[in-house]
Amino acid sequence: MAQELSQRQLRVGQEVRRVIADAIEQDNVRSQSIADAFITITNVIMSPDLKYATVYLTTLNGKNLGTILEQLAADKWLFKKLVADKLKLRFTPEINFRADDTFDEAERINRLMNDPKVKADLAKPAEETDTAGNE
Repeated sequence: MAQELSQRQLRVGQEVRRVIADAIEQDNVRSQSIADAFITITNVIMSPDLKYATVYLTTLNGKNLGTILEQLAADKWLFKKLVADKLKLRFTPEINFRADDTFDEAERINRLMNDPKVKADLAKPAEETDTAGNE
């Protein structure tokens, strides 16, 4: 089971998220394709020692996500500098960008739940399912 994040991790993660989102929104990036993309930062997970930040993001319809991730990784020094300037932390966290696949996973589960075979199986009475499983 995953360890629950501390209040400090959550608070610093939100601040890092705000700094990075503001930089992207205000076009403080080197790559024009990042500036032109519709990027949503969905979450930032901080390590317990606050030395590492994993930034989860998605783009509109998942367009050019691989290219955007590569360009953000190439510019992570810029984001690290911005975080260092705006947040007064003992250590400036190393920033890693990752694609957020939560929406894809939710869509996959939704498709499974709407599958006629699954709906038929869920519609069976509980006793019928228990009897079939015990034979």
